[in-house]
Amino acid sequence: MRKTTDDIDTSPYTGPAGGWGSMKSLAEITLREKSRPEIARELTRQNKPGGFMCVSCAWGKPAHPHIAEFCENGAKATAWELTGYRVTPEFFAQHTLTELRGWKDFDLEQAGRLTHPMKYDAPTDKYVAVSWAEAFADIGAQLKGFDPTKVVFYASGRASLETSYMWSLMARMYGSQNLPDSSNMCHETTSVGLKQAIGSPVGTIHLSDYDTCDAIFYFGQNPGVNSPRFLHPLRACAKRGVQIVVFNPLKERGLERFTDPQNPIEMATGKSTPIASQYHQVKAGGDIAALMGLCKYVIAADDAARAAGQPAIIDHDFIATHTVRFDDFAAKARATGWEEIERESGLSRAEIEESARIYIKAERVICVYGMGLTQHVHGIDNLHMLVNFMLLRGNVGKPGAGFGPVRGHSNVQGQRTVGITEKPELAPLDRLKELYDFEPPREKGWDTVDACEHIIDGSAQAFLGLGGNLARAVPDTARIEPAWQRLPLTVSIATKLNRTHLLPGKTCYLLPCLGRIETDEQATGPQAVTMEDSFSRIYGSRGRATPAAATLLSEPAIVAGIAKATLAPNPKVDWDAWVGDYGLVRDAIEATYPDKFARFNDRMWIPGGFWKGVPAAHREWQTESGRAEFNVPTAMSATGFEDADGRFRLMTLRSNDQFNTTVYGYHDRFRGIKGTRDVVLMNRADMARLGVAEHDKVDLVGDAGDNGDTRVGGLLVVPYDIPEGCLGAYYPECNVLMPVSHHAEQSRVPAAKSVPVRVERAA
Repeated sequence: MRKTTDDIDTSPYTGPAGGWGSMKSLAEITLREKSRPEIARELTRQNKPGGFMCVSCAWGKPAHPHIAEFCENGAKATAWELTGYRVTPEFFAQHTLTELRGWKDFDLEQAGRLTHPMKYDAPTDKYVAVSWAEAFADIGAQLKGFDPTKVVFYASGRASLETSYMWSLMARMYGSQNLPDSSNMCHETTSVGLKQAIGSPVGTIHLSDYDTCDAIFYFGQNPGVNSPRFLHPLRACAKRGVQIVVFNPLKERGLERFTDPQNPIEMATGKSTPIASQYHQVKAGGDIAALMGLCKYVIAADDAARAAGQPAIIDHDFIATHTVRFDDFAAKARATGWEEIERESGLSRAEIEESARIYIKAERVICVYGMGLTQHVHGIDNLHMLVNFMLLRGNVGKPGAGFGPVRGHSNVQGQRTVGITEKPELAPLDRLKELYDFEPPREKGWDTVDACEHIIDGSAQAFLGLGGNLARAVPDTARIEPAWQRLPLTVSIATKLNRTHLLPGKTCYLLPCLGRIETDEQATGPQAVTMEDSFSRIYGSRGRATPAAATLLSEPAIVAGIAKATLAPNPKVDWDAWVGDYGLVRDAIEATYPDKFARFNDRMWIPGGFWKGVPAAHREWQTESGRAEFNVPTAMSATGFEDADGRFRLMTLRSNDQFNTTVYGYHDRFRGIKGTRDVVLMNRADMARLGVAEHDKVDLVGDAGDNGDTRVGGLLVVPYDIPEGCLGAYYPECNVLMPVSHHAEQSRVPAAKSVPVRVERAA
């Protein structure tokens, strides 16, 4: 055992993903949370037709679900929401916000569900209870005095389609296009990169395509932590002989082997299914070079085959009919040397060629990826290279093939579908004007990076947050946190307490809402909501659990309350009627987006959801050229900074006991880290060069050059199988090391998967 204290253990984990470890973890959190007796019933309804959609990730919900259609982290999210603990006005009477800022993230949310609307009282440094009417009236009065173009309406990816539509409509009727959301933090690179190259900003596959694919190429995504239900189709693919080729800096257990908790034989015998056929530990930021190597081999093999009079390797008919700029890209691939590819990727030519041979043999390839590709300065190049690779053999727009980006929060993709965007070209502004008889703002609004910059420089006047924990999730927290408290107004809609709520503006409200799992009783009876998954399918969701408190309002009711207090009456928007019957909101969504939401209310309960449609999935390319586009990368490293003596590439990571900024506990089981999050994962060769030993304490110091000498101190060194020159440490604790300016070009996603840092011995 490698223990540093009685509470901290860093012994390597040798078991599989899933199995008894998942069962034990679920039991522990259910008992710890004193979850309501309803949890057993609710888990049987989770992700089922007619049930509720998981409040965690956006993985697809099958029409024919497993007996238990929930994963370890999804069950944790349900237990977390159905906790028996409560944060009442009495709690806030006992604790100042200054004191609470000293609590850890886990302890804040562990305190329980919020029960009453609260207003910050500066003289006592405490939240005090207010009535809903008082809160709405004051928020509306404050908003009427601000410049709408300087007010932020942030939306977490958890809010339903109905709430998101109402939120975006309220913001635009107010005069603001500042609608940043969770996508700005993670998959905006997908929205920009795929849109440019294939004309569709989302994935092109269906969940059923995993039943017919021949190979899966997998980049920068960890299913064991971020989307555990994905392990079931991966296991099925592996068992039928699908080659699964993984490119990821860290060895992640879910991509190595999986024991299905619903398989009695595997559970009884301890057997597991190997997942990856090949596992290549590419350097952080090295995927452009790795993909260039794959493409270079395929193009060279095709050149050789055609010269020898053999069948072509590349799908030239597809390329001629459906693409542009192939010759430019092929010339770049041929001219790029293997020495550069090996240096930038951290992989050998032999490893890359071995993978490319699998690609050549497969007729139907799915390309899976996550934030390991999107969160880099040159993340767009990552996406363009991924498209180049798939276009070579026509692996887009045919059954069993295409792009499978794995999205994070449960409705982050759906929010964009119904208008949560700062980009005017992505919103149906003319249609909104026609439907609601107002003039929507036409200028580009603020994305998350813009919002952070304006909060820091003091030009933002208010922040309204529909869920989430944005002040903790964003970069540059050493500058963000004090600036947040200088905002004239902050409003947070939430179920639990988090660090953002402890950074009150001059006027500050904390508004507690019902959770998705709970019964939402309105004027016309119990209501249901909808959301969209990573496969562009839309589902109904109905909560049945007893609300945490009788004083809670639903998210739509809170949005309507703010809207009515802020906006002039509009005879074409009956906010009260919408709150009384969410079906009327869905009618409004259908009227706004008839091509995607025809017969919305009738189709929302279709098992497996209804598909909104993705043009590139049937080879309709809505690009500037009208075809799928090859693109020559602008760089061979995605990091956006030069390597230098003593500079490391830091990847910020989530633990197995975490979802986004929500920390469920201190046991990152798959990485063998228990009892702490204050660690840095380091290659042993790097440790030797620095002269540090296992369990020494070090500081990580920001090395980006424009956010000062920021540091995270006293991190425990844990030797780990990670590429030389790369480090791993936990998000959001290490966000302070990343300046707001360190973001992806074009998409402006914080580049959290390659942050330049130095390592210093702890004082």
